[in-house]
Amino acid sequence: MVRNGLRNIVMVGAVAALLAGCGIRRHKYDNPITKDTQQPDKVLFDQAISEIEHSRYERGRLILQTLMNTYDTSEYLAKAKLAVADSWYREGGANGFAQAEAEYKDFILFYPNMEESAEAQEKICKMQYNQMEKADRDPTHALRAEDECRQLLVQFPNSKFAPEAQQMLRNVQEVLADKEYKVGIFYGHKGSFPAAANRLQALTDQFPLYSKADDALWEMASDYQHMGDRFENQQAAAYTKIVRDYPLSDHVEEAKARLQEMKRPVPEADPVAYARMKYEQENRGSRSTLGKVWGPFSGRPDMTAAAKSGSPQMTGFRPSIPVSVPAVAAGQTGVTDVGVSVPTDSSAIDKNPDARMNAAAAANGTAAAGTAANAAAASGTNGTGVTASTGTEAKAQSNEPPPQNHQMKPKKVKKPKVKKSKDKDKEQNAADQSQPAAAGTTQPAAKQ
Repeated sequence: MVRNGLRNIVMVGAVAALLAGCGIRRHKYDNPITKDTQQPDKVLFDQAISEIEHSRYERGRLILQTLMNTYDTSEYLAKAKLAVADSWYREGGANGFAQAEAEYKDFILFYPNMEESAEAQEKICKMQYNQMEKADRDPTHALRAEDECRQLLVQFPNSKFAPEAQQMLRNVQEVLADKEYKVGIFYGHKGSFPAAANRLQALTDQFPLYSKADDALWEMASDYQHMGDRFENQQAAAYTKIVRDYPLSDHVEEAKARLQEMKRPVPEADPVAYARMKYEQENRGSRSTLGKVWGPFSGRPDMTAAAKSGSPQMTGFRPSIPVSVPAVAAGQTGVTDVGVSVPTDSSAIDKNPDARMNAAAAANGTAAAGTAANAAAASGTNGTGVTASTGTEAKAQSNEPPPQNHQMKPKKVKKPKVKKSKDKDKEQNAADQSQPAAAGTTQPAAKQ
């Protein structure tokens, strides 16, 4: 009996798996049309949604395409276009996500005021977010997810999807900040302190919600200390930021001691920053045991330490110029613009001398002086009228240009004489004798 019961259970499970694989299992569609009507375009839309719910995506897309081509003025046209994008999104895979993103962007372009446009942008953000990898791997999807989630917050700030997109943006920026932090620590351990300080400086300025921002500031201060006394101000600024903006950090007491040693003022803790850090410590999650074991083998990043509050950064990451670079090399000196002023006295334009005329006269004087110097050098004089050598004077006189009424004739070039050998003369005479004489002409006698 027990054996028969186990056999029946196995058979039922196999049949269920087979039916699910054949597409009989139904995944309910998120945006159906609840209007009860028997219009032909509505019937086609319901058939397509039924196919999509049963994972028959290609058939559903064919029915939706028939609807859009046949009933181009249908009230369900926008819903049909959105359903095509949703079918690609459900199908998944690299090709499916790429097609879904293109369809969603077309839908937002044609119907920007519909509520579903915000949902389409949210799904684009999710597609890139779910493909994001760890901080030490390719950041392409992380950067794309940051751009798309930021676009949702900018274009649809009052949407119901805005809070979720804001949290996804914090998670994405946690991964991007962790990437910069690891690079900065690598440069610091290698001994490239200017590069390390520049990376960590840009990190703390761009991602203040990063979970290890206080550690990044501490490492940055250490890098500036290794760079010498010339960067003492940057070192003190890092310690000040730790005390003021991260009052619950483990480095606060030591940062205060360093500021006192440097005879710099110790700031008070910011109450808003204190409340934020306290909230983060109380609501920070932790990974499960299975997640800790599987974490090193997974490509997904750990985002449990990401911030749960605060406004994420709404501008793109732009690394700054290191402070060790001189101002001239960094392009921070010199005049970079031209100012224009209107004269109060209009007659000054007619009375004052033209600056361009003075500049032209000065240029002409310089050119004349240069011509006289060149002539003196060519004539071989040393400025006193005494000729240096006879050969130089003759050469200079030969190089002087001729008068204007003098016409120079080109020299005749003598052609070299070519001596013909006796054998060639005999061959030429034989050739002349062998040719018949033309009509009305006499053949010249051969040369004896």
